[in-house]
Amino acid sequence: MARRTKEDALATRHRILDAAEQVFESQGVARTSLQQVAAAAGVTRGAIYWHFKDKAELFSAMMDRVLLPCEWAMDDAEQIEEEHPDPLSAVTALALAPLEQLSTDGRLRRVFTIAMHFTEYTDEMSPVLTRCDDGVGRYIAEIDRLLRQAMRRGELPPHLDSRAQATALFAMVDGLMHNWTRRPTAFELLPVARAGVVSFLRGLAGPVD
Repeated sequence: MARRTKEDALATRHRILDAAEQVFESQGVARTSLQQVAAAAGVTRGAIYWHFKDKAELFSAMMDRVLLPCEWAMDDAEQIEEEHPDPLSAVTALALAPLEQLSTDGRLRRVFTIAMHFTEYTDEMSPVLTRCDDGVGRYIAEIDRLLRQAMRRGELPPHLDSRAQATALFAMVDGLMHNWTRRPTAFELLPVARAGVVSFLRGLAGPVD
């Protein structure tokens, strides 16, 4: 009986989180009340408070159900480098990895869209921002490391500011994610991203003799 009660509670929690995704995406986090989430989930507001202290905790729990795009890329970084022993090829794969995951994972796309476009980051939301910043920092550092490896192999100019270029490449990836989640029908994400990353790295290498 206790096991069944625990399973029911977990199912209710997931139903609330599913409803929160839908309502947050349709009208934004700030304009959503817990009563609206409760109605969408088919539960009482008291049931929400049983699982979550407040809307900020509900939002954080929703975010915790997914790996963010840069986190996905870092989870795959070791495998990417094994499959792409050439560092510039690995940079290309690492740059495209967040976009590939975003384009194929419906929940990730929905949650990322909410986080990017429909959230006002108050003090209560600061843990989510810290998490995002940490993922981005690790992602840029990995691209930086691969670029320096390419410099040592003579594939890039020796005096290149690898950290600046890694940051610039992330800015391209981030801009593509931002614009595509805002207007998914405006362009085909992966073909545009692949062309942009290839052109960026070709520019770093300099003119071909």
